[in-house]
Amino acid sequence: MTASSLPVLRLKPKTKPQAIRRGYPWVYANEVVTDRRTRAMTPGTIAVLEDSDRSPLAMVGVNPNSKIIGRVLDMPEAAAPDQGWFATRLRKAQDLRERLFSSPYYRLVHAEADGLPGVIIDRFGDIAVIQPNAAWADLLLDDLTAALADVTGVTTILKNAGGRGRGLEGLDDVDAVLLGDAPTEPVPVHMNGAIYMADLVSGQKTGLFFDQRPNHAFAAALADGARVLDVFSHVGGFGLAALAGGAQHAHCVDGSEPALALATEGARRMGAGDRLTTTRGDAFSVLTSLAEDNAEFDVVICDPPAFAPSHKARDAGLRAYERIARLAAPLVAKDGFLVLCSCSHAADMSAFTGACLRGIGRAGRHAQLIHTGQAGPDHPLMPQLAESGYLKALFFRL
Repeated sequence: MTASSLPVLRLKPKTKPQAIRRGYPWVYANEVVTDRRTRAMTPGTIAVLEDSDRSPLAMVGVNPNSKIIGRVLDMPEAAAPDQGWFATRLRKAQDLRERLFSSPYYRLVHAEADGLPGVIIDRFGDIAVIQPNAAWADLLLDDLTAALADVTGVTTILKNAGGRGRGLEGLDDVDAVLLGDAPTEPVPVHMNGAIYMADLVSGQKTGLFFDQRPNHAFAAALADGARVLDVFSHVGGFGLAALAGGAQHAHCVDGSEPALALATEGARRMGAGDRLTTTRGDAFSVLTSLAEDNAEFDVVICDPPAFAPSHKARDAGLRAYERIARLAAPLVAKDGFLVLCSCSHAADMSAFTGACLRGIGRAGRHAQLIHTGQAGPDHPLMPQLAESGYLKALFFRL
């Protein structure tokens, strides 16, 4: 389909187009003329975005059911996405990852930053997991799947429909096997000298968090000979990295028994099974109990889920991060290390750092900030979209 035959989404007269011209990838529903024709568009419709003077700005994917009514896909004169269009973007994304990593275990597509708004693709060797978290990508999933198989050579492609974004787009929550056969066992992933067991079918999100890879490595460098506590550990992210870095012992805490079982299996495969213990429970309660028992660790890491997933939840989320810091800091031995993480895009680095320092101060501890981490390079940041720089990791010496 050519640009001239595409429907039109038009900005209101008071909406300035400069942000789109400078690369901002989202158009909000309150910025466009939402007449009967616009409201009748099928979610996922490809359209041309025009300014109020009818000058074309971009080709966009439209979803009248979402607050983000338009997602910028290409220049306004471009042909509508097809398999070849997807293949061009996937090759560019893969070329970058192949320069960065020696084996095909990484985030292959990081949504807007890789030119595929709302699309997440993680690769696990011959298996790829797609999260099509925008209506336009969901509608064109067959073309995306075919291009992904062609470009990467993967033999299994899974659709993960568990992302929060799909709910905001009004999309289904039905997982699917798009190509090949779903794995019947967790997939071992080697990172930073550790072995992680990724459940690609029933695990959280795509099964493993590649974004923390460089922060795992920094924590591992602090862990030689140390007693380590990894809270919100999932499948052992920081704990297993610490064991690979020579930790004397690591204790993982998480609310999911299956995730902890995967951490235990990873440690066993590393030959470190006797140096890992686990506790299933609420993190706040476990931290409180450990303090009552006068427990002490050389390195404490807290990597919680997003406490502030939206601007509406920002203040409550910051209070939760402060509480985590207050409960964790007393468990750190003198001159030990406290690592606090946030994956909340609504809480920027300054606000998150302030919350952590308030918590540490309320615990009666003094801190040196020795390192600030972010997501790895397979999670590139789109400079025009602050939300793409969501991950923050603060390394304190107390």
